[in-house]
Amino acid sequence: MVRYFYFHDIVESVKMEAPLNILFSIEHIESRTCLPLFFSRELHFFLCSLNLIGHKVYSSCIESLHEINNNASCAALLLLTKDVVAVLGPQSSTIARIISHSVNELHVPLISFAASDPALSSLEYPYFVRATTSDYFQMGAIASIISHYQWREVIAIYVDDDYGRGGITALGDALAKKKSKIAYKAKLPPGASSITIQDILMQVSEMESRVYVVHVNPDSGLTVFSAAKSLGMMSSGYVWIATDWLSAVLDSSKHTNRDRMELTQGVIMLRQHIADSDIQHLLLSRWNNLTRNERFSSLNSYSMHAYDSVWLVAHAVEQFLSEGNAVSFSADPNLQDTKGSNLQLGSLRSFNNGEKLLEKILHANFTGASGQVQFTMDRNLVHPAYDILNIGGTGFRTIGYWSNFSGLSVVAPEKLHSKSLDSATNNIQLHGVIWPGQTSKKPRGWVFPYHGKPLRIGVPLRTSYKEFVMKDKGPDGVKGFSVDVFKAAISLLPYPVAFNFVLFGDGLKNPSYSDLVQKVSDKYFDAAIGDITIVTNRTRIVDFTQPYAESGLIILAPARETESNAWAFLKPFTFQMWSVLGVLFLFVGAVVWVLEHRTNTEFRGPPRQQIMTVCWFSFSTMFFAHRENTVSVLGRCVLLVWLFVVLIINSSYTASLTSLLTVQQLTSGIQGLDSLISSSSAIGYQVGSFARSYLVEELHIAESRLVPLNSPSDYARALELGPGNGGVAAIIDELPYVEIFLSKYCKFKTVGQVFTKSGWGFAFPRDSPLAEDLSTAILGLSENGNLQRIHDEWLTGTECSADDSGIGSNRLNLSSFWGLYLICGFACFLALLIFFLRIFCQYSKYNNQVGLECHEPEVVTRSARLSNIKSLISFVDKREEEVKNALKKKPNGCQQPRIGRAGEQSALPL
Repeated sequence: MVRYFYFHDIVESVKMEAPLNILFSIEHIESRTCLPLFFSRELHFFLCSLNLIGHKVYSSCIESLHEINNNASCAALLLLTKDVVAVLGPQSSTIARIISHSVNELHVPLISFAASDPALSSLEYPYFVRATTSDYFQMGAIASIISHYQWREVIAIYVDDDYGRGGITALGDALAKKKSKIAYKAKLPPGASSITIQDILMQVSEMESRVYVVHVNPDSGLTVFSAAKSLGMMSSGYVWIATDWLSAVLDSSKHTNRDRMELTQGVIMLRQHIADSDIQHLLLSRWNNLTRNERFSSLNSYSMHAYDSVWLVAHAVEQFLSEGNAVSFSADPNLQDTKGSNLQLGSLRSFNNGEKLLEKILHANFTGASGQVQFTMDRNLVHPAYDILNIGGTGFRTIGYWSNFSGLSVVAPEKLHSKSLDSATNNIQLHGVIWPGQTSKKPRGWVFPYHGKPLRIGVPLRTSYKEFVMKDKGPDGVKGFSVDVFKAAISLLPYPVAFNFVLFGDGLKNPSYSDLVQKVSDKYFDAAIGDITIVTNRTRIVDFTQPYAESGLIILAPARETESNAWAFLKPFTFQMWSVLGVLFLFVGAVVWVLEHRTNTEFRGPPRQQIMTVCWFSFSTMFFAHRENTVSVLGRCVLLVWLFVVLIINSSYTASLTSLLTVQQLTSGIQGLDSLISSSSAIGYQVGSFARSYLVEELHIAESRLVPLNSPSDYARALELGPGNGGVAAIIDELPYVEIFLSKYCKFKTVGQVFTKSGWGFAFPRDSPLAEDLSTAILGLSENGNLQRIHDEWLTGTECSADDSGIGSNRLNLSSFWGLYLICGFACFLALLIFFLRIFCQYSKYNNQVGLECHEPEVVTRSARLSNIKSLISFVDKREEEVKNALKKKPNGCQQPRIGRAGEQSALPL
């Protein structure tokens, strides 16, 4: 009563005293042994528990598998005429689909322990209950394995029936989520002969992918491996992943079959995970005792699900009857026999309480031999999980597990359900695998499908800028910077790659690079190399390698020499710079005068003379020609900082003026991209470049304004003529070409910045693994310096300046010196602060010394305050030496004025 148990198709109808019938359908594989009594005994125990004693077993053996496919559904329909309340089986997804339509009409639950087609879980089959794991989860496990080993493409080998098609559809969806895909679907007819299988595998062997997923029935599954072995496809470099049909076959054999194991060496296979339990051990023990002297197969995972299916129905029926539900049937007017039909459809009757029994089945919750028997909302068993096995030697070993809860892991799923996922409990690294060919090294998963035929590498036949790609008389036929980079990267690959370069173009003008890329997408070329820019439209149809050179569009414009004039000496500084500089000169001169006035006789005298001194001193410091000496410490500190600022200003002015007057300055009427777009002037572009499509599609420039140019000489001629004489106002081209152009033509310049960021790469068909490997090789060239060496070998430095800055950038503005100005201003402020603090201290001491405070207190008036301010200003104007001499005298207190001989008062000392 298990899938692949090598039983004949057997239909049991159990008639009881109560009007209750349960139909069991088990399908046939090889032998002609009918259903063992063991399951009848188990069913008998169930019936006795319901006090429904007395039952009769009907069985029918079908002669061949072909008869099963044609007759099993008819036999099931005939037995449904016996007022059936539940159907257990079948194993075939195809038959399950057929019967499901009938049970839907009759409201009879259909419980299958073997039909794994994911489509059976759809709403189309509400009465179908899957008592095993859906292939939806199995294909998720296979996709996780493929993603784990970083394979991007697989070839699916499957039987072309509902079981095979449903599983492979689920595999494609699962792989898409992992950024992989099915490269080819090899369909096997049901019951395919060995010759047919071998022919299909021969076609498969010519393809690029070497990862095969085998999802077939056991009748043809081992034949697939036999044919693959004869074709040499079970050797090193191949990957074979089999779904759980293979583990069911191997587990069902009591003794190891050496021939089968020899055919499947290195294969990875899946098996429905069954956790160890006492129920399972008891079932295995009873089965072994029952079949000890008989030729029966061993139990596998499907055996456990079949055993639990019986008890699932038993529990549901028991609960159904215990709640007082009646078992009754009614005629279905929709089922009528057609003329000459032997199906007896008119005798089929609908189960009135079928929905209630279905509800009891779907709400079942018990622990069986296969584990927890409980259903989700979409009628699938909870906790789907698989063992991942690797066949090697005379047996197989577990390399890991997969479950929809934890994904890949080396820890059993039942241990992970009881704890949260973390790095300690969920390790996605599988154990080591012995691959076909007895190697432990992970296969690359793909090879070149050309059987020694070299790759056809498309190379653009350029007529200009041949430093990148040019025709050559050597063995390769081409040479250049791009060719050398490709050959150097190919040499770093861990496997040999044969290739031939094929020139693309007519040799009269540069070819269209978009057409070249399209040829790669159409498989006309196996790859394309050269100065191919990586742009969005091209990445949609091909895969590019890592960029090996930076690129981007830039504006190339005509220029003319700048004529100097009488006011050229003013150009190094901007107007703001000149203004702030003049104010700063006067400010520093005034600060130095304040600091030196009291101690330095050169800064004293009549007001007019002092003003002239400040102005002369200020501006003479620019040339370090000032005559006045500074004697105070604060004055010298300020002057030191100021002379440093003047030195920087003088040096900058001299350098800028020299550059303006001696170096040829180029100007252009085009100020940048915006001014070019807004104008109506003609714009040039290189033939074959993506610049044309970019200007039209992205910048929305009218095609009538675009002028195709082919060579550097065409560039120079068009720019010299200008838009008014049949030329162009500017040319938009990629930076590497412009740099080479400017190295030969110095009368032109670039304007603005590079306004697209892109690079050059090699093009390969979509999902080509060679593109990924070559990208790694290009990174290796960049890291070891060989990429720069190749660049220097082919692309020499430019002779003309490609500086894209205009004349205005040579002029020095205020922002260039604000730091120096800030330092100078801070020094002046600090010196003045210290100076006036010192003045206030001296003034206070001076007043106390001369006894001004001894006068009679007076009422503070406005005139008194003015008198004090005048006194302070007069004190500040005194010489430093005079103040110090006055402070050295001892105070005499307040003295009355003395009358001299002549009757005159003597003056108080000052």
